[in-house]
Amino acid sequence: MLHARRRFAGVVLLALALTAVAGCSNRVDAGTTAAPTAAPAARGGNHTLRVAVVTHGAPGDPFWAVVKNGAVQAGKDLHVRVGYQGSGVPQTQAQYIDAAVNQHVDGLVVSMANPDALKASIQRAVGQGIPVITINSGEAQSAAFGAITHVGQDESVAGEAAGARLASSGAHHVLCVVHEAGNIGLTQRCQGAAKGLHGKLDTLQVNINNLAQVQATIKAKLTADHSVDGVLALNPAVAMAAVAAESGTGSKAKIATFDLSGDVTSAIEQGRVLFAVDQQPYLQGYLPVQLIKLYHDNDNTLGGGKPVLTGPGFVTKDNAAKVAQLAKEGTR
Repeated sequence: MLHARRRFAGVVLLALALTAVAGCSNRVDAGTTAAPTAAPAARGGNHTLRVAVVTHGAPGDPFWAVVKNGAVQAGKDLHVRVGYQGSGVPQTQAQYIDAAVNQHVDGLVVSMANPDALKASIQRAVGQGIPVITINSGEAQSAAFGAITHVGQDESVAGEAAGARLASSGAHHVLCVVHEAGNIGLTQRCQGAAKGLHGKLDTLQVNINNLAQVQATIKAKLTADHSVDGVLALNPAVAMAAVAAESGTGSKAKIATFDLSGDVTSAIEQGRVLFAVDQQPYLQGYLPVQLIKLYHDNDNTLGGGKPVLTGPGFVTKDNAAKVAQLAKEGTR
């Protein structure tokens, strides 16, 4: 019993320390399944916990690579077998969830950019007694679908903060670039930004899978309308496309973005991007694995019915250099 108590205490202390210290991990590409980590038996038997992480991240997306890094590192630290799969196609994501349920995993971590498409699959998991934690998107539907908690940032609040920061920089007419049709979180970001801006905000729909076309579409808009004095990207790759698009247009629009990449952090240091909204994707991967471990071993839940917030924070010229170093390690 003493050994078990010490073990539980170590896990809980790790949870408390996590918000201050992010562990290192191996960089891996999003969209593939992580090899399960070898582990000793969980408490109460010879069974090693298995957690499936299923996100809407497209392969190669740097944001989701960091989420995956966090989940994989949590598996190593906590002796949990973690598998990761990601697809931007909701129907494929639902199939991944169904497959995990059929394999009788011990926990499921899901991002819900398109909640309606995943509802039946998630509720089936819950109905079979599999604890579900939602991350990143779908906070409003999380509890209704039966998830034990949600880990991420409130997109409306984050959008409002971004809009207010753009307004304080002098922007009055902002272009909010939406890169995934039907993604409820992106809609909430733009709506929040409009509220914080207290100016004019237009949305521009683009396709994240064709960055050359994204650049051309933004360039055409900036060329045609010089009243646009701000661009809010909702993805770091789109932000860099906006930076490239602005060249030669005569526009002096301030460019800001949600989420980080090495290129975005460098652009912030160079003054080409004003700021990035940081929702700490590493924590969105790490914390849910840890929470499922605590739920299984000690019947713990976190949040009290409210989401566990990982953002928003802001990366600006003041702290970009430090964040850039962490980004090289795959944790920011």
